Amino acid sequence: MKLDTVALALVVIFAVLWLATLVTGLLAAIPFGVVGLIPVAIVLALLVEIIRQRRANKEDDYYSKNVDK
Repeated sequence: MKLDTVALALVVIFAVLWLATLVTGLLAAIPFGVVGLIPVAIVLALLVEIIRQRRANKEDDYYSKNVDK
């Protein structure tokens, strides 16, 4: 396994743990913590949309595979 793959996996694991801690802390502060879930939901929705668009873009795939680095 490449080092960049391991590093990316560690970053993803850390981000998921951080997000779970954030949501748990916000829910513990009910009713005011629920307001904090709105920005978290917006950021997650943007992230999902960015990843979806990147995976569906054939032009980006072509250039990432065929252009010399």
